[in-house]
Amino acid sequence: MSERSQFRLLGERRFGPFFGVQFLGALNDNVFKQALVILLAYQTASFTSMSSDTLQNLAQALFVLPFFLFSATAGQIADKFEKSALITITVGIELACMALGAAGLLLKSLPLLLTALFLGGAQSALFGPVKYAILPQHLRSDEILGGNGLVEMGTSVAILVGMIYGGWMITQPGWGIWGVALSALAFSAAGITLSRWIPKAPAADPGLRINWNPVSETWRNFAFTRRNRTVFLSILGISWFWFYGAMFVTQFPNFSRNILAAGEQVVTLLLVVFSVGIGAGSLLCERLSGHKVEIGLVPFGSIGMTVFGIDLWWAASSHVAHGPVAMEAFLADPGHWRIVADLALVGLFGGFYIVPLYALVQTRSEPSHRSRIIAGNNIINAFFMVVAAALAAGLLHSGLSIPELFLVTALLNAAVALYIYTLVPEFLMRFIVWLLIHSVYRLEKAGLENIPEEGPVLIAANHVSFVDALVIAAVCRRPIRFVMDHRIFRLPVLSFVFRTSRAIPIASAKEDPKMTENAIAEIIRALGSGDVVGIFPEGRITDTGELYPFRPGVKRILEAAPVLVVPMALQGLWGSFFSRKDGAAMSKPWRFVPFRRIGLVVGAPMPAEAVTPEGLQRTILALRGDWR
Repeated sequence: MSERSQFRLLGERRFGPFFGVQFLGALNDNVFKQALVILLAYQTASFTSMSSDTLQNLAQALFVLPFFLFSATAGQIADKFEKSALITITVGIELACMALGAAGLLLKSLPLLLTALFLGGAQSALFGPVKYAILPQHLRSDEILGGNGLVEMGTSVAILVGMIYGGWMITQPGWGIWGVALSALAFSAAGITLSRWIPKAPAADPGLRINWNPVSETWRNFAFTRRNRTVFLSILGISWFWFYGAMFVTQFPNFSRNILAAGEQVVTLLLVVFSVGIGAGSLLCERLSGHKVEIGLVPFGSIGMTVFGIDLWWAASSHVAHGPVAMEAFLADPGHWRIVADLALVGLFGGFYIVPLYALVQTRSEPSHRSRIIAGNNIINAFFMVVAAALAAGLLHSGLSIPELFLVTALLNAAVALYIYTLVPEFLMRFIVWLLIHSVYRLEKAGLENIPEEGPVLIAANHVSFVDALVIAAVCRRPIRFVMDHRIFRLPVLSFVFRTSRAIPIASAKEDPKMTENAIAEIIRALGSGDVVGIFPEGRITDTGELYPFRPGVKRILEAAPVLVVPMALQGLWGSFFSRKDGAAMSKPWRFVPFRRIGLVVGAPMPAEAVTPEGLQRTILALRGDWR
């Protein structure tokens, strides 16, 4: 698939109109919210006697509370009914909410504005399950990550444009409030028109009987989300991202005013930089992952969120306010660029973190319950965001400064990340694999389309180094259960990776016949369950650079489980740090050369009855060629 595939989706009806609707919705939300935030931050006395800090966090809590209250019902509706029609209805509700908000702006009525904010949250709660559940119905498995990346990028760009537009317009004397009100109505109307072009997406469970009790249905949604442990913990990871983001973004107006001593335009700059970072990270996910759901990016993202969150506290704590400054003066101070860079990098790594998690939830959820699982995700997100608003208000009230609040959030992020990765080692395993391919080696791939998307498959490859399994796992979209020598299986550090990926240790029949029989029985069971199993038929790592004769075990496996065999050839690993050239592997540090060029060539699938050890060896040798 072409590296530009994700952008081609924008020109296709199965994605383009949907992208436009969600873009306009995010744009509209942020035009209205940014105008409201600036009014409440800089003209608080015109609306209420509450403090600005309390009002900002109250507004945030009112927007996310409907997700907690209405998501359970929204998930049922999204599973029961056709989704393109639901999108049109939800955009119509958005139009009504914006009309109420426009009235609140024109009348300077805080009750009307907060009511519109609450109802806008309710509309977003209805749209959320449809938004993420429709993607797997219209996109192929190798397009899911790219589609999610575009959605997150589009949301970030919409936030960027909406904040700039809303922030600029609300500050215009005389006509600014009218401009915001009319724009909000126009964007909603355009979204309704565009939604009519979204292709039909059939109901996942048309016979579903809707339970209108939000309490009991919320508990049922939690049950759906907990059926798959990895999905549930991924949802917790997504919710943590929203907690982290809420702790940061909600404080930006007062951070700009009270800490940086800057004007209204700098609030917009901070939000723009943060949003651009998330958008850039979301788009880079597709390129860094190789068109598959690469959850190895999640730990990478969490590390960056912690590191640059701490640096933001450090930079902001040492900042010396020089009095109120406008945008030009703010950017002219070199010390401010570090703060801007930290926010951009927090957003960038946030994009690496969040996009694979959304794609993982979509691809591993049961299709008949996907919308309700996403609704469960939204409920948990809402809970985390309400807790974030309450915690931020409490910590600020107790005397913490906003930079100290950023530090607490960054340190909590490190603790939460370690906890989740301990519960689901698959994330760390994929991170190690991803690092190997993107820092130690520069991998060239060919023939990946020959790996079947579903069904049992036996992968056979030449054995050149201790990291052969990791290289193959890094490029295969499906998880692989590798069969490997029990001594390699127990190697320090690598043992963690192999155990996490459910590798199957094996010994020679002469060394341990019982382990041999157990391993073959497990291979047959795995293939019978539809898994992908990877073997190295030589039975040992080469110490000459050439292939050793393939052992007859492959024939025995195929007699018991006649499945397709996919031959693979590893290239360029001979002579690397992890190979046995001229002695023991990993004993010659000078061979550890970053970005060493290696290759993986995948041949056409072979039917079981056509496979012999000798013929399979010839096929893999031909795929490898002269490049060892």
